[in-house]
This record gives sequence, structure tokens and C-alpha cells, in this order.
Amino acid sequence: MKRIFTTFARNLLDSTKDLAPIVLVIAFFQLAVLQQPIPDFANIALGTGFVLLGLTLFIYGLNLGLFPIGEALAFAFVKKGSLVWLLIFAFALGFGTTVAEPALIAVANEAANVAQLGGIIKTEADLNTYAQTLRYTVALSVGFSVLLGVLRIIKGWPLTYLIMGGYILVIIATFFAPENIIGIAYDSGGVTTSTITVPLVTALGVGLASSIRGRNPMIDGFGMIAIASLLPIVAVMIFGMLW
Repeated sequence: MKRIFTTFARNLLDSTKDLAPIVLVIAFFQLAVLQQPIPDFANIALGTGFVLLGLTLFIYGLNLGLFPIGEALAFAFVKKGSLVWLLIFAFALGFGTTVAEPALIAVANEAANVAQLGGIIKTEADLNTYAQTLRYTVALSVGFSVLLGVLRIIKGWPLTYLIMGGYILVIIATFFAPENIIGIAYDSGGVTTSTITVPLVTALGVGLASSIRGRNPMIDGFGMIAIASLLPIVAVMIFGMLW
């Protein structure tokens, strides 16, 4: 119990340090530049406290649960020795975590609302279909990205070539995609690597690189997040061409 309390207190202190620059910047511009009192200070202070507590609990939960389970699964699949099941798991992990990303849900819904205002979507049913299809398009591409990242670790492919190839695909797709989808596509690439996807995918990559002889966790274990942020851009642009 004492160990749990000590760890939580350390995470709370770290979260306070992380949040302090944001609070100081807002306070400086509000009080020194705008020279206005902070509106509704009580609610803002309460909300900041909730953010601090939530961030602390989130980080504590990552260290307690998500990182260990990701690494444990990687070790277990390597021990099992089945490449097919490992690749299926990698795809399912990337797809499942991305579908559940709150940031992606928000972007997809906002994109659908803007598309309706722009006349791209005509009915309410099309609004929901557009948002859901966009989400699943991104999720499928992230699933394939994680699968590709696992193959890279197993085969020892240089990350540089994959990243360069990904950027070339992004540039080519940008020339052919409709203008109204390009911004959404680039934002979709960013929101895929958020609170749920990053911890599990990172833990999977590090655990996999640690369990395979000849692989360096520092060199080979990281990089899947970079791949997962590129392929969704291309996928959403293709979605825009076909819609």
C-alpha cells in the first residue's frame, strides 16, 4: 500500500510539473498582456485540478497496466512461435485501439458536420455513414501500419526506407486527392497516435524487439507510431477520392 501511495505521489508531482507551463502561459497572457481578471476563476481552478488528477491517474494506469500487458503479449507470441497469429494480433491491436480513440471520433464527427455544410453530404443518414466510414478507414490503415511495423522488427528492415516510402505516398496522394479532404487526412494521421494507441503499440514494439535475438529495443522497438501516422493520411485521401 505504501509503495502504491509513493508511486502515485511521484506521478502527481510529475504531472504538476508538466501542467505548470500551460497554467503559467495562460495566466501571463491573461493578466499581464490582456490585463484582465481570469473569468469564472473557481470553475477554471476546479477543472484544472480535475485535469491534473486525470493526467496522474492516466500515467499511473499506463505504467501499471497497459505497458506491461503489451510487452507480455509480445513475449508470449514470440514464445509461441506463430508468425501468422502475431500478425493477426498486431493488425487487430492497431485497428481496435484506433477505433476507440476519442480524438479520432471527434475529428470524424466534425469532418462529417463540415461536409454536410459544404453540400458533400445530403442526409442525416449520410452524415453518420461518412463519420463511421472515415473512422474505420483510419482504423484499418493503422492496423496495417502496426502489422507492417511488426514485420519490420522481425525482418530487420531499416525504418528510414519505410518512412521515406510513406512520405512519397503521402505527397503523391496529395496531388490527386480533392482539396476538401487533404486537411482532414493530415489531421487524421495525427489523431491516430493518441492516448489509447500509443501506449499499447509502443509496448508491443519494445517487447517484441526485446524478445527477438539480434534486435535492439532502442533501435528496432520504436518507429511503429511513425508508420501509423503516415498510412492513415494516404488512406483518408483515397477515401476522399472514392466518396
